[in-house]
Amino acid sequence: MPDTPASFDELYAAHFGDLTVQLYAYFGDRQEAQDIAQEAFCRALARWRTVSGYDDPVAWIRRVAWNLAVSRWRRTRTALGFLRKQRATEAQVAGPGPERVALVAALGTLPAAQRRAMVLRHLADMTIAEIADREGVAEGTVKSWLHRARTTLAARLDPTETETQEARHA
Repeated sequence: MPDTPASFDELYAAHFGDLTVQLYAYFGDRQEAQDIAQEAFCRALARWRTVSGYDDPVAWIRRVAWNLAVSRWRRTRTALGFLRKQRATEAQVAGPGPERVALVAALGTLPAAQRRAMVLRHLADMTIAEIADREGVAEGTVKSWLHRARTTLAARLDPTETETQEARHA
């Protein structure tokens, strides 16, 4: 082997920088160039018994690096082409309103069983019997959970409702 370093480590130390510079000139991205050069040397190391027997192992590594570079460039070009075909802007969706934020916060304060019952009843449209069967409790228990949850939510979401209820009980 003419003028070839004796070990992989020596070959790597002698040629990694040069290969990276060449790839950097091609890509214009130093990190991408380093990644590809590293990948090419990793592939050479995995096949070092074979590659070290070549007349010019550096030429093999350079060819692998350039093949990787071209593949990445093609993938990037394809991805950019795809992105250009997409809508320029995504439709803007309004965020949750203050009422929804308040409801979610109030639901979060309920005990787990009451919260599940409210969600299953009002968001999943399950009947009281279906909820009772799912939770493994009596229908009366589900009705109790729903009543307590509604009372708590009413108090948290409408403070004037609490005053009205207190006046009724007074």
